[in-house]
Amino acid sequence: MNARGNQGKCQQGASIIEIVIALAVLSILIAVAVPSFSEWINNSQIRTGAESILSGLQTARGEAVRRNANVQFTLTSPGTTGGTGWTITLVNTGEQLASAPGGEGARNVLVTPTPGGTNAVTFTGFGRTPDPPNNVNTADGSDLMTQIDIDSTVLAADLSREMRILIGSGGQIRMCDPNVTDASDPRAC
Repeated sequence: MNARGNQGKCQQGASIIEIVIALAVLSILIAVAVPSFSEWINNSQIRTGAESILSGLQTARGEAVRRNANVQFTLTSPGTTGGTGWTITLVNTGEQLASAPGGEGARNVLVTPTPGGTNAVTFTGFGRTPDPPNNVNTADGSDLMTQIDIDSTVLAADLSREMRILIGSGGQIRMCDPNVTDASDPRAC
């Protein structure tokens, strides 16, 4: 027993070597996880942007049926990074019914409508789009969007989980994954 009487007590705390080893292990784990986490975040932004646009299209179609009037869904800034913004307007009055800002939760995505140069689709009071051969918007005579591709501006093509929204002539709206090749898979386009 020593002079203070603490012969049986253990040393508490961590040595400097234990702290250095713990920091080294933590650094390795972070170095491995950061690229995967970044990829996950960017793919989540693609999904968020696609769901925002899909929601806007469904809202426009629902408003057209509810009001029994033509309603137009317009992408506000397609072709630009974070261009997921949209507006919904009543065609006969120009009244804005709803809108969403661009880039909200999806700042690193690129929205590309098809055919090129289009940015709007009109739904009739029956919830349909105008029938071919008059596949034009009733509001301004421009071509109707039939497809919207949403992809990342920062991920390599093989890491990106791009999404596609298809707009059928009957007014059907469907989100799918263009990279799924199995036709029996419900995610396939």
